[in-house]
Amino acid sequence: MAEKFSAIKIRPIKLEDYSSVLAWSKDEAFCLANDWDLNREPDEVYNWWQQCVHHKKDDFIRMGIELDQRLVGYADLACIVGDTAELGIAIGESSLWGKGIGFIASKKMMDYANKKLGIHVFHAETHETNHRSRRMLEKLGFKEINRNGSEWFKGIEARLIQYELDY
Repeated sequence: MAEKFSAIKIRPIKLEDYSSVLAWSKDEAFCLANDWDLNREPDEVYNWWQQCVHHKKDDFIRMGIELDQRLVGYADLACIVGDTAELGIAIGESSLWGKGIGFIASKKMMDYANKKLGIHVFHAETHETNHRSRRMLEKLGFKEINRNGSEWFKGIEARLIQYELDY
């Protein structure tokens, strides 16, 4: 699997990625974990994805996570201010969860942000019950800084944990 990790790329999202995104919208595990409505109408998913691709913001960047020349997820930089941003990641194919793809993609996204945008302070947030995400953030070097708020995660209200990393 180590050689597969070298095939993971971060790249701009494209409208042509829509078929992958539509498939994620039918994956119950992905929808529950990412607070997506299950089985959204294809036109609704297409319109949302079109907005993601074409609507650029100064404080937000979404990049695609590519493996074996197919989109398997996305990585976000949000709330970009100066040298600080919030890192977010979603692996769209739940069958790929727990294989280290999110770790490598997060690392590549932080490298991109650091080299291209001068970002060196990263924030992240996850649910207390999302053990995979927590392990990944800790393995990346993030430190827990707070536990504020709660959200629904996989049908259960879960406390939110905030993290920070000086990269």
